[in-house]
Amino acid sequence: MVTSWQNTYRLTFFSLLFGLLVVGVGAYTRLADAGLGCPDWPGCYGSLIVPQSAEAVASAQANFPDAPVEAEKAWWEMIHRYLASTLGLLIVGIFVSAWRHRRTGIPWKLPLVLVALVICQGAFGAWTVTLKLWPQVVTAHLLGGFTTVALLWLLLLRLGLGSRWNVAGKFRSHAAIALVLVIVQVALGGWTSTNYAALACSDFPGCQSEAVWPEMDFRKGFDLTQEVGPNYLGGKLDNSARQAVHMTHRLGALVILLVVGLLAFRMAQAGSDLAGWLGVVLAVQLMLGVLNVVWVLPLLNATFHNLGGAALLLVLVAVNYRARVPSQLAS
Repeated sequence: MVTSWQNTYRLTFFSLLFGLLVVGVGAYTRLADAGLGCPDWPGCYGSLIVPQSAEAVASAQANFPDAPVEAEKAWWEMIHRYLASTLGLLIVGIFVSAWRHRRTGIPWKLPLVLVALVICQGAFGAWTVTLKLWPQVVTAHLLGGFTTVALLWLLLLRLGLGSRWNVAGKFRSHAAIALVLVIVQVALGGWTSTNYAALACSDFPGCQSEAVWPEMDFRKGFDLTQEVGPNYLGGKLDNSARQAVHMTHRLGALVILLVVGLLAFRMAQAGSDLAGWLGVVLAVQLMLGVLNVVWVLPLLNATFHNLGGAALLLVLVAVNYRARVPSQLAS
C-alpha cells in the first residue's frame, strides 16, 4: 500500500527533476539572448502563445514597435514560463500533500517556504522582462531557481533519500564553508552571465593573449547601482569592467577547486559514500568552465555549466545534511 510519505516523496522527486529542467531551459533562454523574446509578461505580445499568423505578427509589431517578433526566441521564453508555472503548481501540490498528512510526521514547513519562494520567483520573472534584463534582478532570479532545486533536494533528504549515506560529523565546518563558497560562486557566475562577461577573456589560463592580468575595473564591474531603464540585452559594461567580473569568477573557481577538492579528499580518506560524487561533479564543472572559454561559449556547453553548478550545490547540500544527521548505518 502506498503511504502518504511515499506519495509526497514521489511528487517531490519528480518536482526536483522538473526543477532542474526549468533551470536548464532558463539558462539556455538567457544564453541564447531570448530573455526578452517576449517584451511583456505574463503573455507574449499580448497573447498566451507566440504570434504565429501574419495577422497576429502584424498586430504584435504594431503594439510593440520597439520589439521585433523573433519567433524562435519568443518560444524559448514562453516554454520557460510554461515550465516554471507547472513547477509552481507541483510545489503547491507538495505543500497540500504535506499539510494534509502532517500528523504522520511529514515536514510541512519546508514545502511552505518553497511555495513562498515560487511566488517570489514569479515576481522576479516578471521584473526580468519589465526591467529589461536589469542584471541585479536577473542574477537574483537565477539564484532563486538554484535555491528552489536545493530546497526540493533538502526535502527529499528529509523524506529519506540517501538515508545510508555517511559523512562524518568532523566535516561539518569544512562542508559548511564549501557550501557558502559555492553559493557565492554561483552568484558570481550569474553576475558574469547577466553582464555578458563570459567572453570578456578570450583565452585560458590568461585573459587576453597579450596580457595574463588584463586591465580591470572592479568598481564598475561590481556596481550594484546600475540604473533602471536601459535595455540590458547585450550588457552595458565596458570591456575592462567585464574583464574584472570574468577574472573574479575564474579566481572564485580556483578557490572552489582548493576548498571543495580538499573536502572530497578528506571525505574519501574517511570512506564517505559522497566523496566520489563530490570529486567527479567538481571536476566536470571545472572542465565545462574552461571549455566555455576555449570553445567560445557554445550554448549547450554553457547550459550544462549552469546545470553543473546546480549539481555541485546539491551534492554539497547532501554532504552538509548528512554531516549533521547521522545515517542509518551509524544508528
